[in-house]
Amino acid sequence: MRTKHLVAIKDLSTEEILEIFHWARKLKGRWAQGIRERALEGKVVGMIFEKSSMRTRVSFEVAVLQLSGHSIYLDRDSIGLGVRETIKDVARVMSRYVDGIVVRTFEHHVVKDLARYSTVPVINGLSDYLHPCQGLSDLFTIQERFGSLEGLRVAFVGDGNNVARSLATACVKLGVHFAIASPAGYVLDAPFVSRLQKLAARTGASTRHLRDPVKAVRGANVIYTDVWTSMGQEDEAEQRRKAFSRYRVTRELVSAAGNGAVVMHCLPAHRGDEITDEVMDGPFSIVYEQAENRLHVQKAILRLLLAPPASSGPAVSPSAGSTPSVRDPDEPTER
Repeated sequence: MRTKHLVAIKDLSTEEILEIFHWARKLKGRWAQGIRERALEGKVVGMIFEKSSMRTRVSFEVAVLQLSGHSIYLDRDSIGLGVRETIKDVARVMSRYVDGIVVRTFEHHVVKDLARYSTVPVINGLSDYLHPCQGLSDLFTIQERFGSLEGLRVAFVGDGNNVARSLATACVKLGVHFAIASPAGYVLDAPFVSRLQKLAARTGASTRHLRDPVKAVRGANVIYTDVWTSMGQEDEAEQRRKAFSRYRVTRELVSAAGNGAVVMHCLPAHRGDEITDEVMDGPFSIVYEQAENRLHVQKAILRLLLAPPASSGPAVSPSAGSTPSVRDPDEPTER
């Protein structure tokens, strides 16, 4: 993997995304077989979390542990990022202590500034603008479910937020058709849409931006939703609940997609708002497989950024379900 940091999916080539998927499959399979990985043995990952978290924190800490590394958790009060110390100073000092940095924050410039001044890899665990680890895990899960990404259609129903941006970018990077239905005032921002459409033109993917959720999901293989009110937007909760009342993923909406559609949600879910219990717990939900794959994809990201293999095999096409041959210099041992 040539990219030093993971700030945004747009910074990754298609080949690098597929390399991440390859290693996610490989590491997931090895763990199931009881094989212990030692790729991060002797390495330390600093985890700066300005936002509270369950999935991101647990999945990253377990990922580091399963790769035989060690993680250090630092909350907002521990550092005072940009307040007690400048981002530049934090990046330069942390780089002398740890082998990689995971950051979960509010403003996206914090991630960019850390990557600018850090001499070790920086991984965006979430910012208010992007959630690349989620988007990569989502496409990995879709490929795992369908065996191929070729010709698939993904429909996002809800807020044009950080999750939607990263999901859309991952889709068009891999040639997957993307549609989003959002109410007025909550659509994807114009500069992002412009970049997305230019990227889609190069990959052969299509993008649609709609108001009507039924039109958005028609013919979709995947229906995706997220909370109507994200962390930090609590004061807007009632206003958003009214604006998004037509954007609830119900059994009826899933039926409008046609046979075989699956439902995804990045969690946490506000059951009864953006998704019903019937859908969340129903046979078309792959929400928990999606949540599990955060662990495996992040293990792959950590593996490739912090302990890159000596050589990589040929890239695999987005439609391929098989795994390319990649020489692994590790000597795995049984757990």
